[in-house]
Amino acid sequence: MAVRKIPKNYLTVTGSFASQKNDQMDAFESPLEKEYLLLLEFDETVERFVVQPVTVPVPGVVRGYTPDVLVYFLPDPISEKIRRPLLTEIKHTDDLKRNGDKYKTKFASADQYACDQGWEFRVTTENDIRTRRLQNIKFLREYRNIIPDEREYQQLLVIAEELDEAFSVPDILARLAPDDDAQLHWLPLIWYAILKQDLITDWDLPIDYCSPLSLASEL
Repeated sequence: MAVRKIPKNYLTVTGSFASQKNDQMDAFESPLEKEYLLLLEFDETVERFVVQPVTVPVPGVVRGYTPDVLVYFLPDPISEKIRRPLLTEIKHTDDLKRNGDKYKTKFASADQYACDQGWEFRVTTENDIRTRRLQNIKFLREYRNIIPDEREYQQLLVIAEELDEAFSVPDILARLAPDDDAQLHWLPLIWYAILKQDLITDWDLPIDYCSPLSLASEL
């Protein structure tokens, strides 16, 4: 539960982010924060996250300091080890350059606080957030509300299973869609299957017609 309510701010973009992972609305106070929450929402290693999670005591700062997000992780599927929770502050690099001295004491206090809790603390910047993965998520999430016909979806997965280990969108369409109209019908379902990770590809590379795909091993 958040310890600090994000106020409306007419100088920056604030709002609420609908998180299925957290089963609630989470607040953000900048576009960069919203994009970070989007990354967390689609990160298979993340169990849940808390916005404005704790207030850290800071010498000389009456109200202390509240970092942006606390991230909890799932066990590694192979080693079963669980990464320490991550307490993080989201900042633009130019802000850090301008105000680094002002933030130094707060960040040092947060680092010590996290260590005492068995967590880690890190500053997350746009270089960590505005990645190819984020671009792919923004593209694929447009298909998240599709309600597929179950028979058609199973037909898609059966064809994927019949294809070679590595195939692409045109390979599937060639088996499913005899004309352009049919392709327009099936294509959103393919993107949906990639979003649901029933069709697997590398989300850190461009996701497009030529992306190598494979059927999820557990299907």
